[in-house]
Amino acid sequence: MGYRNLKQAVTDLEKTGQLIRITQPIDPNLLAGAIQRRVYQAQGPALLFNNLQGCSFPAVANLFGTLERTRFMFRDSLRSVETLINLKLDPKQLLKQPTNLLRAPAAAWNLLPKKVRSGPVLQQQTCISELPQIKSWPDDGGAFITLPQVYSESPSNPGLRSSNLGMYRVQLSGNQYQTDEEIGLHYQIHRGIGVHHREALALGHPLRVNIFVGGPPAMTVAAVMPLPEGMPEIAFAGLLGGHRIPLVKGPGDLPIPAEADFVICGTIDPRCKKPEGPFGDHLGYYSLAHDFPLIKVEAVFHRPDAIWLFTTVGRPPQEDTSFGAFIHELTGTLIPDVLPGVKAVHAVDATGVHPLLLAIGSERYTPYDQLHQPQELLTQANAILGQGQLSLAKYLLIAAENDNPRLDIHDIPAFFAHLLERVDWRRDLHFQTNTTIDTLDYSGDGLNRGSKVVIAAVGPTRRELPLRIPENLSLPEGFNNPRLALPGLLLIEGPACTLHQPGADLNIDKLCISLGTDNPLNEFPLILIVDDSDFCSATLNNWLWVTFTRSNPAADIYGVNSNLQAKHWGCEGSLIIDARIKPHHAPPWIDDPQIEKQVDALGVSGGPLHGII
Repeated sequence: MGYRNLKQAVTDLEKTGQLIRITQPIDPNLLAGAIQRRVYQAQGPALLFNNLQGCSFPAVANLFGTLERTRFMFRDSLRSVETLINLKLDPKQLLKQPTNLLRAPAAAWNLLPKKVRSGPVLQQQTCISELPQIKSWPDDGGAFITLPQVYSESPSNPGLRSSNLGMYRVQLSGNQYQTDEEIGLHYQIHRGIGVHHREALALGHPLRVNIFVGGPPAMTVAAVMPLPEGMPEIAFAGLLGGHRIPLVKGPGDLPIPAEADFVICGTIDPRCKKPEGPFGDHLGYYSLAHDFPLIKVEAVFHRPDAIWLFTTVGRPPQEDTSFGAFIHELTGTLIPDVLPGVKAVHAVDATGVHPLLLAIGSERYTPYDQLHQPQELLTQANAILGQGQLSLAKYLLIAAENDNPRLDIHDIPAFFAHLLERVDWRRDLHFQTNTTIDTLDYSGDGLNRGSKVVIAAVGPTRRELPLRIPENLSLPEGFNNPRLALPGLLLIEGPACTLHQPGADLNIDKLCISLGTDNPLNEFPLILIVDDSDFCSATLNNWLWVTFTRSNPAADIYGVNSNLQAKHWGCEGSLIIDARIKPHHAPPWIDDPQIEKQVDALGVSGGPLHGII
């Protein structure tokens, strides 16, 4: 009935050949994270570090490193989860297989946590500096917890029903934090804990929080699940884990999972902040130091056989990619139920998830209309951008299922081809300016500030996409090295951007004028201006990452023969996205060559990673 704690999962994975032990002394400063990333890239096993230098606790990484391993860990409960989802979506399907109904009551019972008087997690105590001080990237501000489960409750309406369990970054050391007394808490915009924080600020009270590490693997997954408001993440963890989650009362009366490996108990002073970061983050850049809440540490508990669970993040794909894929498998069928008319949504992992959404919708209400222009599709796009974490998207590309019922949302080249064959740049661009974007995205004009664009395309094919670059091109000075990314999608290397002029870059304006509507390059509906076209054209993921992490739609989209009519912007020729690095962008992280050599040494014959990396 699922793993009750992390040790059971580790033991089972080792027994089935899906986990290896690394017994050599490993430095938690850069080396442990570099090993995890390299093994993840090789789609290798989970890793148990038995000898982290300067620490008495073992640590496990890459636990969720493959989708297959993630499925394996929840193999006993997946059918129960599917049963409850199907029961909500279409009860008739259950009637066709009556035996499924027998599983539904037991699964529903697991949604209810149970109170217990004691648990292993409270048996021993330690301090913050004794925890594994894992630092992932050279310029990180200190050691971080990378898979924390941060628990809080509404100060005005406490209790499990008004609780939030989220995965928010926790800095253990560095910066101005008082050793063993203070740690940093970084949460992004539109996160559940923010509601509790605001309530505490209004009441003038500290906000009590507990930070769990480890425990049943279902708890870690639940902390990143996009659940509807009013659905406690701990309840979902019981459903996914196949058993009721036992909770013991901790200091300040907040509950603690009895089988957690570690718990840090403390309070947030809603009025007090300190600089947190930098941190090499999942967009592939450093999120910079900013003032964020700090936690006053009251106690650190751990179980006798505690194992520290960690991962590293960076340019995708990384281990959190498996989280996203697994969550999509669990919840993807709910999309049409939550967003009527929307058939599928794909947050593109290669771009860091939030920068780019692809969607398939439908035009249902106007079968008589022969205009072939987006109508209900725009209503569906607005609904997507109003839904939880989807609201952080910068680019939303949406197509109509009516035009190709076999269009696959996960076949990115086919999706772009479908859209570029049909899009009308005079009509199909819809901007939202001066709005919110991901806290970790520095392409906008300030923290959490940027813009969005919806590109909606319906109707028959408008154009044939070019498959090769015309010969004898004439480009303005500074623009060169054109490369084909996809049919109809051209990469051009531009001059370095040393002065960012939002929407008015002189070099890009010069390019737009030089192209004109008669230029053969206008056969390419989409042109991307990049710093290195060879790098971008090398792989699909390269140009996706560069384009959608380095551009802010309202500031960096240009067009050949552009015009403004009734406040609607469009263009007659090619659409151009300026995806060069701008002076205000956060720096990308860079691997440390000496650390990479140490990882290589572990992969030679006789080393623990031989045959894996």
